[in-house]
Amino acid sequence: MNKKPVCMITGSGEGTGGCTAKKFAKSGYSVAMLARTESRLKRFENEFPNSKGYVCDVADTQKLMQICKNIKLELGPPEVLIHNAVKGNFETLLDGKPEWLEENFRINTNSLMYLAHALIPDMLLAKKGVIIVTGNTAAKRGVANTPYFSPTKAAQRILAQSLAKDFGPKGIHVAYLIIDAFINTPWTRTRIEQQFNKPDEIFAQPNDIAEEIYHIAQQPRSAWSFDVELRPDIEKW
Repeated sequence: MNKKPVCMITGSGEGTGGCTAKKFAKSGYSVAMLARTESRLKRFENEFPNSKGYVCDVADTQKLMQICKNIKLELGPPEVLIHNAVKGNFETLLDGKPEWLEENFRINTNSLMYLAHALIPDMLLAKKGVIIVTGNTAAKRGVANTPYFSPTKAAQRILAQSLAKDFGPKGIHVAYLIIDAFINTPWTRTRIEQQFNKPDEIFAQPNDIAEEIYHIAQQPRSAWSFDVELRPDIEKW
């Protein structure tokens, strides 16, 4: 029977998700990692102690709920949830497709609602729990090329705030982490033109983000954060 606290992470990729999984695994947690890519999850299982991968597209809510059940049976009810899965399109309105909004909403926001229904009852029984949602400035403002993305992140943040106000007094800490920066990941550095050949110091480093996520998860009840903003020292804001 697993006696370690369980941390569940959606969007366990090469950036924030993977680094956060590594941090929690090395800090004494059993870590359930969700991602769509099985080969990456297998590699993480070999690299991170006390970790287990679950292949899942969080847009598939039926599969997501089944994965939550499997995690509870195999590892135990998650004490910490990091919702890091994200999908976005960055085109102006007439250059995009209306269906993109719904696709992004399913991953960014709808899945958070389902995760809350699956995991919060066990947190209430334990009288403790942590839910941290990773977001960005799109949650607070729209710009010309984010009409298919910003509405989903704004709704995600408001959902997280509703959860915080409902369940905070019941022992469950809900926080929303706004990362106001490009994140230094292999995937974005090779695919997003704005990030080509840029110095590392302009980026938020995934390991540093993971450290802050872990710090938030350990905050005492008398000093819980909700809105947390992270940015490199040279970022204009």
